[in-house]
Amino acid sequence: MPLDPSQFHLTSVADACAIWNILSSRTLNVAARDAGCSFCCTTYVEYECLWKPRRSPIAAEVELIGRLEDERKKGRFQSYPLEIADLIEVDVLEKRQRLGKGELSTIAFAKRTNQGVITDDQKARSLAETTIEKSKVQTTPHLLGWLIFTQRLGDSDFAVVLQEHDEMGRPLKQYFTEMYHYALQLRLNAWS
Repeated sequence: MPLDPSQFHLTSVADACAIWNILSSRTLNVAARDAGCSFCCTTYVEYECLWKPRRSPIAAEVELIGRLEDERKKGRFQSYPLEIADLIEVDVLEKRQRLGKGELSTIAFAKRTNQGVITDDQKARSLAETTIEKSKVQTTPHLLGWLIFTQRLGDSDFAVVLQEHDEMGRPLKQYFTEMYHYALQLRLNAWS
């Protein structure tokens, strides 16, 4: 397990998949917010999440869109435009690895603003690790592990997070479980 759940960068730029995975569990989202985490995104990611046309959105997608809109009304998950230098960075990054504009804009904006990146895309994570400080590259399972490690979420909360995440049709149950066990082991080792 390469990510360290004893550490988490509190301010992060999220790509679309990370936003959906964080919002898939109300329990996870509230715990992250209560722990001081702050997530933002680029205007391109906002477009992907809220405005990009969908053929036949399923109920879970509609629910997640509604949750994101509610969060934004409360001043969370705000979006920021890219500057010319960011667009040049996106172009440079695009030539290095074939990724979507959302992931690329997330990495470029995080680099410029010296924030963390939270992405659940393996390719985006690999590219981000070569572009910004490796300790600032994070995933939603990493967030969960940190919340478990710091005891902001307990065992019963973990079961609820899995259930909520699964109900929204999100794909990280296996990774959440692996990180949960890893965080518990690290916490046990820290106390020994």
